[in-house]
Amino acid sequence: MPVTTTEYDNGGDLAKYTDSLIATKDSREPDWNTLSFQEKAGPQYRRAQIRYVGSGATGNHDNDNRIIPSGGFTFSNMLLPPGAEGPAHTHHDVEEAFFVLEGEVRVGIHRGPDEVEYRTLGYRDMIVVPAGVTRSLKNEGETDALFCVIIGTQKPQVPTYPEYSPLYGVTRD
Repeated sequence: MPVTTTEYDNGGDLAKYTDSLIATKDSREPDWNTLSFQEKAGPQYRRAQIRYVGSGATGNHDNDNRIIPSGGFTFSNMLLPPGAEGPAHTHHDVEEAFFVLEGEVRVGIHRGPDEVEYRTLGYRDMIVVPAGVTRSLKNEGETDALFCVIIGTQKPQVPTYPEYSPLYGVTRD
Protein backbone atom coordinates (compact mmCIF):
# COMPACT_ATOMS: atom_id res chain seq x y z
CA MET A 1 0.00 0.00 0.00
CA PRO A 2 1.60 3.30 -1.07
CA VAL A 3 2.08 6.22 1.27
CA THR A 4 -1.19 8.14 1.51
CA THR A 5 -2.20 11.60 2.68
CA THR A 6 -4.96 10.33 4.99
CA GLU A 7 -3.08 11.12 8.23
CA TYR A 8 -1.99 14.46 6.80
CA ASP A 9 -5.45 15.46 5.53
CA ASN A 10 -7.26 14.35 8.68
CA GLY A 11 -5.08 16.27 11.13
CA GLY A 12 -3.07 13.25 12.35
CA ASP A 13 0.26 13.46 14.11
CA LEU A 14 2.37 15.55 11.70
CA ALA A 15 5.69 14.44 13.24
CA LYS A 16 4.78 10.75 12.86
CA TYR A 17 3.55 11.34 9.31
CA THR A 18 6.76 13.20 8.38
CA ASP A 19 8.87 10.37 9.80
CA SER A 20 6.95 7.87 7.61
CA LEU A 21 8.18 9.73 4.52
CA ILE A 22 11.90 9.42 5.35
CA ALA A 23 14.36 6.59 4.72
CA THR A 24 17.79 7.40 6.11
CA LYS A 25 21.09 5.96 4.94
CA ASP A 26 21.71 4.65 8.46
CA SER A 27 18.46 2.67 8.42
CA ARG A 28 19.35 0.85 5.15
CA GLU A 29 21.09 -2.49 4.89
CA PRO A 30 22.60 -4.03 1.77
CA ASP A 31 20.56 -7.11 0.83
CA TRP A 32 22.94 -9.64 -0.73
CA ASN A 33 20.23 -12.32 -0.83
CA THR A 34 17.57 -10.83 -3.10
CA LEU A 35 19.68 -11.37 -6.23
CA SER A 36 21.70 -14.33 -4.95
CA PHE A 37 19.83 -16.75 -7.25
CA GLN A 38 21.75 -15.13 -10.12
CA GLU A 39 25.02 -16.45 -8.67
CA LYS A 40 24.02 -19.84 -10.14
CA ALA A 41 25.34 -18.38 -13.41
CA GLY A 42 28.63 -17.34 -11.76
CA PRO A 43 30.08 -15.47 -8.76
CA GLN A 44 30.39 -12.26 -10.82
CA TYR A 45 26.61 -11.78 -10.41
CA ARG A 46 26.91 -11.21 -6.64
CA ARG A 47 25.66 -7.74 -5.79
CA ALA A 48 23.50 -6.06 -3.19
CA GLN A 49 20.26 -4.12 -3.35
CA ILE A 50 19.68 -1.32 -0.83
CA ARG A 51 15.97 -0.53 -0.90
CA TYR A 52 14.42 2.87 -0.17
CA VAL A 53 11.06 3.07 -2.04
CA GLY A 54 9.32 -0.14 -3.07
CA SER A 55 11.12 -3.37 -3.76
CA GLY A 56 11.89 -3.53 -7.46
CA ALA A 57 11.13 -6.47 -9.72
CA THR A 58 13.42 -9.19 -8.45
CA GLY A 59 12.02 -9.96 -5.03
CA ASN A 60 9.06 -9.80 -2.71
CA HIS A 61 9.94 -7.52 0.18
CA ASP A 62 6.44 -6.59 1.33
CA ASN A 63 7.43 -7.46 4.92
CA ASP A 64 10.39 -5.08 4.98
CA ASN A 65 8.94 -2.32 7.16
CA ARG A 66 11.94 -0.03 6.47
CA ILE A 67 10.87 0.50 2.84
CA ILE A 68 8.78 3.54 2.01
CA PRO A 69 5.81 2.00 0.15
CA SER A 70 5.80 2.76 -3.55
CA GLY A 71 3.04 4.74 -5.20
CA GLY A 72 4.42 5.13 -8.71
CA PHE A 73 8.12 4.21 -8.83
CA THR A 74 10.80 2.21 -7.03
CA PHE A 75 14.10 3.62 -5.82
CA SER A 76 17.05 1.62 -4.56
CA ASN A 77 20.81 1.67 -4.55
CA MET A 78 22.76 -1.16 -6.15
CA LEU A 79 26.17 -2.07 -4.76
CA LEU A 80 28.51 -3.75 -7.26
CA PRO A 81 31.86 -4.95 -5.94
CA PRO A 82 34.78 -4.81 -8.41
CA GLY A 83 34.10 -7.25 -11.25
CA ALA A 84 30.42 -7.66 -10.38
CA GLU A 85 27.86 -7.71 -13.17
CA GLY A 86 24.19 -7.16 -13.68
CA PRO A 87 23.32 -9.59 -16.50
CA ALA A 88 21.60 -8.67 -19.74
CA HIS A 89 17.90 -8.36 -18.94
CA THR A 90 14.79 -6.64 -20.23
CA HIS A 91 12.00 -4.85 -18.39
CA HIS A 92 9.15 -5.12 -20.90
CA ASP A 93 6.73 -2.99 -18.87
CA VAL A 94 8.70 0.00 -17.65
CA GLU A 95 11.69 2.30 -18.07
CA GLU A 96 14.64 2.05 -15.69
CA ALA A 97 17.18 4.73 -14.79
CA PHE A 98 20.68 4.36 -13.32
CA PHE A 99 22.43 7.27 -11.58
CA VAL A 100 26.02 6.68 -10.41
CA LEU A 101 26.94 7.82 -6.88
CA GLU A 102 30.34 6.14 -6.48
CA GLY A 103 32.77 4.35 -8.75
CA GLU A 104 32.19 3.59 -12.41
CA VAL A 105 29.65 1.34 -14.10
CA ARG A 106 29.87 0.07 -17.65
CA VAL A 107 26.37 -0.05 -19.13
CA GLY A 108 25.54 -2.18 -22.16
CA ILE A 109 22.58 -1.62 -24.46
CA HIS A 110 21.93 -4.85 -26.37
CA ARG A 111 20.09 -5.50 -29.61
CA GLY A 112 20.25 -9.25 -29.98
CA PRO A 113 23.23 -11.49 -29.19
CA ASP A 114 25.69 -9.83 -31.57
CA GLU A 115 25.02 -6.10 -31.26
CA VAL A 116 25.81 -4.15 -28.10
CA GLU A 117 26.98 -0.63 -27.28
CA TYR A 118 28.88 0.01 -24.04
CA ARG A 119 29.31 3.26 -22.15
CA THR A 120 31.12 3.85 -18.87
CA LEU A 121 29.28 6.08 -16.42
CA GLY A 122 30.95 7.79 -13.47
CA TYR A 123 30.03 10.07 -10.61
CA ARG A 124 26.67 11.79 -11.21
CA ASP A 125 26.27 10.29 -14.69
CA MET A 126 22.90 8.80 -15.61
CA ILE A 127 21.24 6.62 -18.22
CA VAL A 128 17.52 6.06 -18.77
CA VAL A 129 16.61 2.80 -20.53
CA PRO A 130 13.14 2.57 -22.12
CA ALA A 131 10.83 -0.41 -21.62
CA GLY A 132 11.68 -3.27 -23.95
CA VAL A 133 15.38 -2.40 -24.34
CA THR A 134 17.87 -4.99 -23.05
CA ARG A 135 20.56 -3.68 -20.73
CA SER A 136 23.50 -4.97 -18.67
CA LEU A 137 25.91 -3.54 -16.09
CA LYS A 138 29.46 -4.23 -14.96
CA ASN A 139 31.85 -2.70 -12.45
CA GLU A 140 35.21 -2.77 -14.21
CA GLY A 141 36.86 -0.60 -11.57
CA GLU A 142 39.02 -1.35 -8.54
CA THR A 143 36.49 -0.11 -5.96
CA ASP A 144 32.83 -0.72 -5.20
CA ALA A 145 30.34 1.02 -7.46
CA LEU A 146 27.15 2.40 -5.92
CA PHE A 147 24.34 3.70 -8.06
CA CYS A 148 20.65 4.58 -7.83
CA VAL A 149 18.13 2.41 -9.63
CA ILE A 150 14.78 4.01 -10.38
CA ILE A 151 12.03 1.95 -11.99
CA GLY A 152 8.96 3.83 -13.19
CA THR A 153 6.16 1.79 -11.65
CA GLN A 154 4.95 0.70 -8.23
CA LYS A 155 5.74 -3.00 -8.78
CA PRO A 156 7.60 -3.90 -11.98
CA GLN A 157 7.07 -7.20 -13.71
CA VAL A 158 9.89 -9.70 -13.28
CA PRO A 159 12.42 -8.99 -16.05
CA THR A 160 13.28 -11.56 -18.68
CA TYR A 161 16.73 -12.70 -19.74
CA PRO A 162 17.43 -13.08 -23.47
CA GLU A 163 18.79 -16.40 -24.73
CA TYR A 164 22.31 -14.93 -24.93
CA SER A 165 22.26 -13.82 -21.27
CA PRO A 166 24.11 -16.04 -18.79
CA LEU A 167 20.94 -15.84 -16.67
CA TYR A 168 18.69 -17.30 -19.38
CA GLY A 169 16.85 -20.22 -17.80
CA VAL A 170 18.10 -19.54 -14.25
CA THR A 171 15.30 -19.61 -11.70
CA ARG A 172 14.92 -18.48 -8.10
CA ASP A 173 14.49 -22.10 -6.93
